[in-house]
Amino acid sequence: QVQLVESGGGLVQPGGSLRLSCAPSRVIFGINSMGWYRQAPGKERELVAAVTSGGSLNYADSVKGRFTISRDNAKNMLYLQMNNLKPEDTAVYYCNADSVYSDNLFWGQGTQVTVPS
Repeated sequence: QVQLVESGGGLVQPGGSLRLSCAPSRVIFGINSMGWYRQAPGKERELVAAVTSGGSLNYADSVKGRFTISRDNAKNMLYLQMNNLKPEDTAVYYCNADSVYSDNLFWGQGTQVTVPS
């Protein structure tokens, strides 16, 4: 089964930066949108940022100006540059993708980002 694999999470002090990466375990054909979601303890999973195959971007208000999403279409890679991290950014971050050839959404297992207060 195709999965997405996230990496780059960790513990960082407030104001610090991290760069998350997401790669498929094997090639996914026809990827349309890709995105990053996060889920903090006791909260629902929420969209952080997304990018379509055409390059349209969407950010959660809480991360605008601090996070930058980018993708490498040739490699099906997705990235999230996170700057000026805050304790409220602490969560498990998940990569997501959809394909025009599948009704299913592809998810990763998540990577933990911790910003202590």
